[in-house]
Amino acid sequence: MSAPNRLWRALAFIPNALYKGGGLGGTARRAVKILRQSGLRGVVRSVSVLLRNDGPPLMADASRPDRFQYREWVKRHDAPLAPAQRQALEAQAAGWPRQPGFVLVMALDGADAQQAERAVASVRDQVFAHWRLVLAAGPGTAQAVKALAGRLAASEPRIEFAEATLAQAFNAVDPGADGWLAACDARDALAADALWRVAEAAVARPEAALIYTDEDRIAADGQRSAPYFKPDWNLDLLRSQDFVSRFAFFAAPLLREVGRLDERFGDAARYDLVLRAAERLDAARIVHVPKALYHRHVASEETVHAMDPAEYAPEGGERALQAHLARGGIEATAERAGAGFRVRHALPAEPPLVSLFIPTRNGLKLVRQCIESILEKTLYPRYEIILIDNGSDDPEALRYFEEISARAGVRVLRDDSPFNYSALNNQAAAVAKGEVFGLINNDIEVISPDWLGEMVSIALQPGVGAVGARLWYPENTLQHAGVVLGYRGGVADHAHRRFGQGDAGYFGRAALLQGFSAVTAACLIVRRALYEQVGGLDEKHLKVAYNDVDFCLRLREAGYRNVWTPHAELYHHESATRPSDLSEAQIQRFLGEEGYMKQRWGELLFNDPAYNPNLSLAIEDFSYAWPPRAAKVAAP
Repeated sequence: MSAPNRLWRALAFIPNALYKGGGLGGTARRAVKILRQSGLRGVVRSVSVLLRNDGPPLMADASRPDRFQYREWVKRHDAPLAPAQRQALEAQAAGWPRQPGFVLVMALDGADAQQAERAVASVRDQVFAHWRLVLAAGPGTAQAVKALAGRLAASEPRIEFAEATLAQAFNAVDPGADGWLAACDARDALAADALWRVAEAAVARPEAALIYTDEDRIAADGQRSAPYFKPDWNLDLLRSQDFVSRFAFFAAPLLREVGRLDERFGDAARYDLVLRAAERLDAARIVHVPKALYHRHVASEETVHAMDPAEYAPEGGERALQAHLARGGIEATAERAGAGFRVRHALPAEPPLVSLFIPTRNGLKLVRQCIESILEKTLYPRYEIILIDNGSDDPEALRYFEEISARAGVRVLRDDSPFNYSALNNQAAAVAKGEVFGLINNDIEVISPDWLGEMVSIALQPGVGAVGARLWYPENTLQHAGVVLGYRGGVADHAHRRFGQGDAGYFGRAALLQGFSAVTAACLIVRRALYEQVGGLDEKHLKVAYNDVDFCLRLREAGYRNVWTPHAELYHHESATRPSDLSEAQIQRFLGEEGYMKQRWGELLFNDPAYNPNLSLAIEDFSYAWPPRAAKVAAP
């Protein structure tokens, strides 16, 4: 390339970098973050994206104010429907075996006339025509909005006007024997294909009783921002935030069973309704449509692009959550904490014995730090430590192992066979005395004294499989906040890696107790009965890599949900034990284990129900996917 061409490309790079990186400072911070996460190769990929004026799959950062990238993402991947696309969707719906009917109850309180007119217009513009709209004018509705609502109702037979609160109107309306009922806000708007997408889901999944969608923000000028691309049904996340009710459809038979909105919960009435529905439904009857079909109004011009997780913790939500726990006979307390709600589960009067497995080969400094931090800081009263010495030959390490084996509650097992992480843990499980097992890396260091009590209290809950902890690198950036499947085209990696302390992550998901498909075995708690039920770790196919992911997926396959808690905090000195270079044999072993995981779990690895197909698998910070993995609206 000639010097003038190189100069021209460099000059073209600068505005693209500033635009897509969020200014000079944002670009610099993003480049440093990519360097730490993905190395120099990741930075080179990012630069090539910017030189092409493409992407920005690696410069985008969905956890930060997104004035730049989401606007571009919408233009490319979620643009308004063209007339031909509308016609194609209408034709497709005409061939469905049934036509679901929807009733929307729209709260006018707090809306101005312009917002209300936009909201109603978005309903009238729906591709799917089987809807009714009830405009509910509560005490906070302006007179001009009431007058507008009356005119709109007079102009359209499918629109009704009611002088009632949202709850009163929602509770009075009849959706029909097989209809669907949803609540919305007159300050918000619907995507033109919103009801079509929900109807499609209802037809495809006749067992469905609750359907919810993704959402984003919409400004007065129509610009969209701050999308919340949600996971599929996630009970534990629901108990941490109301990520469902903003645009949720309830089947009429379900409402007859669980009731309607309870005004005693005020702003949390819809959250309470979702919690009551969750108590009656199994996961197969709750359907998520992974598309931003609901556009929430911008609360203030200062927060146009904000992603505030506190907005998903409505006032009174902890009372609704406490009532939910009581109805389920769950001994726990609900409280408001940080980015959402926190459920504190009670331990039994006599907590079960926990057996902690710590494999090591030498590593005296790390393993001593690990064991001493457990012994000195852990408040949980009943645990034993089983150290599995895998062929150590360091005299100082051996002296330490001999010393600690004399302590009460500590045992040392010797195993001189070639390193097989799965076999070492299975060997410890065979001789363990505890009702609960803990898999602990030798480079773990306790931070929060209640870490074990927190994890055990969750692991003892019905339906829970493995429980993972919040792990930090020594420099206090996140090492583990749950495992997401399919990252970088591989098997799995850690969510929100390298996020800082105090950063709640994508809509609070780096700081809220929630379900994940898998958690790391660097610090994992599971009931003994479940460990034995699924056969422990796979020591035949997965001697070193991915045995924890496979173990968690087998628990999930058996009907259990895996949970990550941010309230059990430990350091993971991972870089201290990870080799900087690998032999050819190690590389081949890793590739074989990766291949086995892909063969065993197939498409699940790229369709993680705890993630979202609109989010990137190229980097772990919940950036947007370019393009999304969700199916696009097909052109005719």
